[in-house]
Amino acid sequence: MITSLSQLDLNKRYTYADYLLWQFKERVELLKGRLLPMAAPNVKHQRISSNLQARLYNHFFGKKCDVFAAPFDVRLPLPKSKIKGNKIDTVVQPDLCVVCDEDKLDTQGCVGAPDLVVEILSPGNSKKEMKDKFELYQEAGVLEYWVIDPEHNLAFAYHLDDTTKKFVSDIPMAALTDEDALTSKAFEGLEITLKDIFPK
Repeated sequence: MITSLSQLDLNKRYTYADYLLWQFKERVELLKGRLLPMAAPNVKHQRISSNLQARLYNHFFGKKCDVFAAPFDVRLPLPKSKIKGNKIDTVVQPDLCVVCDEDKLDTQGCVGAPDLVVEILSPGNSKKEMKDKFELYQEAGVLEYWVIDPEHNLAFAYHLDDTTKKFVSDIPMAALTDEDALTSKAFEGLEITLKDIFPK
């Protein structure tokens, strides 16, 4: 039985079947089989997450979409892949996500791409990790991807282009400051002013 993260080989590739057997408290993700330990979120990170969750919940209340906050497992089989169930090798825990297809939900979380994913950067996030996640979410078919940078009070918003199936951004310079608003392309009427989510 694996009861400590230190028992695992960070260079080994793992699957969701392995993930389900781990009995330790540390949070981890699997990115195409690669183990990625997650740092505990700090206070500012938590406040931003709570503020965003409240606004997302209010927008989707009474609608068919559900809002989920980490820790919440999202399993991402590749599109058109035959790999199912325990052979899945990507399990992520976005800070927030919106799922509108009830069929993607089971007792363990979500299987398949959420409609909206929000990641809040932590000091430990590497550029490679964020690039890998960008590509994972794009490849999986996430309709909209928001990245929040608490250190600089910035946000980046991407939506999946119908033709190219690639993430694009309509934001000049690709970054929003706390004077701007996140305006959803995928969900009509969803607009969140950033100064309302960044702690004062």
